[in-house]
Amino acid sequence: MSPIPAAGWLVAGADGMLGRELTARLALQGIAVTALGRAALDVTDPASARAAVARHRPAVVVNCAAWTAVDAAESHPAQAMEVNGAGPAHLAHACRRSGARLLQLSTDYVFAGLADRPYREDDPPGPRTVYGMTKLAGERAVLGILPETGYVVRTAWLYGAGGRNFVSTMIRLAAGRDTVPVVDDQHGQPTWTADLADRLVALGTAALRDTAPAGVYHATNTGGTTWYALARETFRLLGADPDRIRPTSSGALDRPAPRPGFSLLDQRRWQEAGMGPLREWREALAEAFPALRDAAGRAEQGR
Repeated sequence: MSPIPAAGWLVAGADGMLGRELTARLALQGIAVTALGRAALDVTDPASARAAVARHRPAVVVNCAAWTAVDAAESHPAQAMEVNGAGPAHLAHACRRSGARLLQLSTDYVFAGLADRPYREDDPPGPRTVYGMTKLAGERAVLGILPETGYVVRTAWLYGAGGRNFVSTMIRLAAGRDTVPVVDDQHGQPTWTADLADRLVALGTAALRDTAPAGVYHATNTGGTTWYALARETFRLLGADPDRIRPTSSGALDRPAPRPGFSLLDQRRWQEAGMGPLREWREALAEAFPALRDAAGRAEQGR
């Protein structure tokens, strides 16, 4: 009996903020998608990964499953490594057996965050947190197991209507606090999940056409800002006084895991896949804002 040809996409971690967005964008484009949350696909279990890929025979697998609790990873390194390091390896082995392309989501935390220019895809990583180390382990597993069909997509500062994030937190705090302290010494790139999801669809499609080389890509909305400036822009779009946002330092927060001081990501590698960088972050935030505001309102009513 001949094998069933691979078709459609499989999204692991489909119950998370990015996973939900990606599933929706694939459906909108008429692409068959199997959306599996943790209950259906536990990436830390190699048998679960093998069974899911063998059963659904996707052409593309996107791994959105991740341990994203940066501070908690410092005190739970083994658990974080199981999800962020071993999980991608299990999926990569399953994809190697089936022939599927694998898109692995990663993070700016694989870099030290001490640069004076945007990090390029081929810059040497140097994570300073357990979270960053575990995500780097996942990257290396995918690229080592799937050198010709593995794709690592680094992103940062994600926000969207499908989950908790910095922008939604600022919208909530605007209604309950007179002033809000926000750090002004961390520089990065706010990224809308819808823009990232569209780019993942484009990358996976190009991978199937063999027009996008395997390897590492950076996908963030372009331009740079600080959490402080992002909070002020959120208040402005909300119609609140941006001066209610007060600057503070990272040191004042005293968190277990150090945050990158500078983690802008260069996106020049998209040229090899015939694509340009993502759009500027303010333009994306303005378009996303009505849905973000509505989602925050629904969350508040549900309390």
